[in-house]
Amino acid sequence: MSRKRGPVTQEWIHELPFMQQSVLILAMRGPDGVSKYGAAKMLLRWYRRCVIKAAFLGEALRDPIQPSGGSFDGPSLEGDDELDPWTERMMVHVNQYLRELDGIPHHFHMHLMHGTEILGYKHPDAIVRHWWHCLYLRLANDAHLHPESEAELDVRLGDSRDGWLHRADPATVA
Repeated sequence: MSRKRGPVTQEWIHELPFMQQSVLILAMRGPDGVSKYGAAKMLLRWYRRCVIKAAFLGEALRDPIQPSGGSFDGPSLEGDDELDPWTERMMVHVNQYLRELDGIPHHFHMHLMHGTEILGYKHPDAIVRHWWHCLYLRLANDAHLHPESEAELDVRLGDSRDGWLHRADPATVA
């Protein structure tokens, strides 16, 4: 068996500032105490496919349908896209996640929202990027927050202490 070498993260991520890379990685851990096959985990499987390479293949999976992976990065949907595209079918998981949000740990939710923001601005595939951006807008709006612009994201998470401090709360500054 050949051993894969190199980083597990997809190549496009290596061009991002370290702070943005860190956010993408931190959001991959699932929330404790929720169903392994519930909406949060189905969203997270798709999220992981957009950030890391699949261990069994050694490459990125292109959509939430492609067969491969286990419970960590397996498919979030079954079937093909001939009748309904995955971009629409994944909304079942998004809607259910928002309905179940009161039972989702806040810490996990914030990591996921910030990760979706980065995918929504930075993912190289336009369809995937648009899907994640729409999810980021829904998550921000659900929390009654004004979404951050890409420029604001790049200042806050651009590997500059001054940029990060610009929006940091004094209680959390070390």
